[in-house]
Amino acid sequence: MSDAVQPTAAEVRAAAEAVKTALDRHLAAVERRSGDDDPAVYEAFNELAAAAEEYDELLYDRYDEVTPFEIPGSDDTLPPYTGPEEPNALSVLIRRDYAVVEPQRLLAQAQRVEAVEENGATAAAGFDAASGTVHGALGVLFGEFEPDEIASRHKEFGLEEGDSTLWVTAADEPADPGEWLETPFEAIDPQRVVCRFDVSAVFDDESDDDDLEDDLAPDSELDEDGDLEPLDADR
Repeated sequence: MSDAVQPTAAEVRAAAEAVKTALDRHLAAVERRSGDDDPAVYEAFNELAAAAEEYDELLYDRYDEVTPFEIPGSDDTLPPYTGPEEPNALSVLIRRDYAVVEPQRLLAQAQRVEAVEENGATAAAGFDAASGTVHGALGVLFGEFEPDEIASRHKEFGLEEGDSTLWVTAADEPADPGEWLETPFEAIDPQRVVCRFDVSAVFDDESDDDDLEDDLAPDSELDEDGDLEPLDADR
């Protein structure tokens, strides 16, 4: 950065004061929080992150110095919430991924459902057009069971869990009946997401990596390739 556009010492100082103010506001919001998803805490968090990022940039531009702050990246976080403070309506968006690992188990479960519904007629005749294919069996099972029940019993249905996410979005008013049924997942405003919850094997892998590092024996040695060398019992 050239000297002509370099921030002044006063600007850096003002940014530092803004961080201090944002810290006080964040602590006050946390102390007054009304629940785990208090929007005031979320807003104060975003203000603190923005102030810290501004100070970090100005400090580096002026003095070629950095801070120990880890600023949340825009690609990894939702944008600041701009919805109503007290929503009158909510939409809950859920995505759950599964792998069909045991198709025969899936087909068998669908056949059982149809057998019960048709008083044993399906059991005598074998699979009908609905449950005789994986596509049809999925329609039978998801039509019979609630998504939460399938999630809790997925192994019984020959399924393996993948990633899942749940988003709670705020609205000013409830949608009219049938308003969004043709395009239920379009026009979702990220700035109206009140909270989200993600489940992924990625998080488990990260935890396992941390545990592995913690469990390494203090007297173990790594070779040049980062592999463990056998310990010499005579040393």
